[in-house]
Amino acid sequence: MLTDGELTVLGLLVEQPRHGYDLERVIEERGVRAWTALGFSSIYYVLDKLAKRGLVEPTGAPRSGKSRVTFRATDAGRDLCAAATLDALETLTPVHARVLIGMANSAGVAEERVAAGLHRRLDAVREQLAEVRATRSRQEPLPFAASAIFDYGEAMLAADLAWTRSTLEGLVQEVAVEKYDVKKVHKGLYSPPSGEFSVVEVPEFQYLAVDGRGDPNTSAEYAAAVEALYGVAYTLKFAGKARGRDFVVGPLEGLWRADDPAVFLTRRKEAWEWTMMISVPPWTTEDEVQAAKEVAGKKKDLAALEDLRLRTLAEGLCVQTLHIGPYDDETPTLDRLHNRFLPENDLAFNGDHHEIYLSDPRRTAPEKLRTILRQPVERRTPRS
Repeated sequence: MLTDGELTVLGLLVEQPRHGYDLERVIEERGVRAWTALGFSSIYYVLDKLAKRGLVEPTGAPRSGKSRVTFRATDAGRDLCAAATLDALETLTPVHARVLIGMANSAGVAEERVAAGLHRRLDAVREQLAEVRATRSRQEPLPFAASAIFDYGEAMLAADLAWTRSTLEGLVQEVAVEKYDVKKVHKGLYSPPSGEFSVVEVPEFQYLAVDGRGDPNTSAEYAAAVEALYGVAYTLKFAGKARGRDFVVGPLEGLWRADDPAVFLTRRKEAWEWTMMISVPPWTTEDEVQAAKEVAGKKKDLAALEDLRLRTLAEGLCVQTLHIGPYDDETPTLDRLHNRFLPENDLAFNGDHHEIYLSDPRRTAPEKLRTILRQPVERRTPRS
């Protein structure tokens, strides 16, 4: 096997005997560095490797130091070069462009900064394409093989240019179209103060929902529910975006219930019943959810897909606060809510304990997790 650099150098020596500086000149003139990572300092390293394998040999004693040693391909080198050349012509090489990693991670960067990065890429590709065309022009007319190499390089850069321009235009258009974001539309409900309770009026919301029971840390049923919710939510988002009604997928939310509310204070999680939810825009229909379930199910086997449904929830009067820290540290806050704040304000339970997870536990340190604790309530009837 030969690396790309080794095959390039060997091919140039099959073409005719050359010394290191001559190889550098030809590599520079032909624009070889546009498609191989072959620096000047690595040419002699490659020559040494090829010589040790018996693929090239010096043609005679150097006139003035190692830099003027002229090398030529041996018979073995010519044979291997021919075989490797045919393999290179036939083999499809996967594209591992670094920009793909950038696009994969771009969701965590502000869209304006992503657009600025793509603008800079657009300028860089244009500049590189201009350089390749100028290099080609200086050497015209070219042999067929050399001309084909330049054709390929220009085609790749032109395709990159078109892709970057199209991606940038799509991103700019997306930024220009305001997305429905439940956290912004209902900012007061999704940004409560930490360390204090506030009484709020919660209107009717629509959710994707899945019911279950058991410890969320160990239950396969819980993991399947969350996976199905996100799978369908993002399918709905992309379908809506195609129709011009985009939205930001809301945070994961959970309704928690038990026969004895005290199990939430004692953290007896095996006795918890739950409904995991993700909010969806008010225009979402049953038919759209069903279609999204079918599409998501074809892409991946989602164990809880059949249990997922569209539901509405109108909690009305609620008390809520922002908890910062591990989930298991919620107990003192809940104890203060249940046994002090509600009785002192003549309020009583009127629905399931509701949690809204503003942080991704996979990427956030436990002490920085942000969770809204919400409790539907009703005012007690004054005693006569």
